[in-house]
Amino acid sequence: MLIDSHCHIDIDAFDHDRDRVISNAIALGVEKMIVPAIDAKSWDKLLKICAQNTSLYPALGLHPIFHANHQPSDLQRLEQYVAKYHPIAIGEIGLDYFIDDVEETCQLYYLQHQLKIAQKYDLPVILHVRKAHDQMLNTLQRIRVKGGVCHAFNGSLQQAKKYIDLGFKLGFGGMLTYARSTRLRKLAGELPLNAIVLETDAPDMTVFSHHGERNSPEFLPDCLFALATLRNLPPDHIAAVTAQNTRDIFELNF
Repeated sequence: MLIDSHCHIDIDAFDHDRDRVISNAIALGVEKMIVPAIDAKSWDKLLKICAQNTSLYPALGLHPIFHANHQPSDLQRLEQYVAKYHPIAIGEIGLDYFIDDVEETCQLYYLQHQLKIAQKYDLPVILHVRKAHDQMLNTLQRIRVKGGVCHAFNGSLQQAKKYIDLGFKLGFGGMLTYARSTRLRKLAGELPLNAIVLETDAPDMTVFSHHGERNSPEFLPDCLFALATLRNLPPDHIAAVTAQNTRDIFELNF
């Protein structure tokens, strides 16, 4: 079994062929997919899609890139949805200091409040972090949660170890399949395997063999084989360990 620990199968880019994509992914061994939200207006659609397919697991949150779309009232609504619908995680949340409209104070406001919701409901979190790992780690030291996944990890080995010490797994996906991703590939080869989960981030960050195309959970085997090659281990072993890592962090029983 493979688990895609991060894919946005709910968004409009999949509206015309979502069922086909999910069926194909399952046929290729990607039997479960975790679907993080990006903003409040998407939650109802995401929950409906996940309720219709036992392979999908929802996470609810407010993505930092879309901070301009969020309202403080969304945080109260998030807590209401968490209590009612029991998502497996709070996410996708985080800090993105790479975008042009950074608004650090605004991003931190939503991050901190969502971490506190995760803390209150004893849920893991799915983090999006770009150019902000030190700020994120400092925040996680102050607002302790039960762990989660730092998705599309792109920090240093030292930062990776700090996340691991805080109970986090690190997500790796399509960028592993690009030879030019030398630093990332080196990092994926050095980290403890029990700290790694596989992801696609579909429809973004597609694999090398489908460069220029919409990414899909169907392409997760490419990420698996890239990681297996980097670590000189059988793909079946990598699949088993990373799937178990995902089950552990999100407390999934299957």
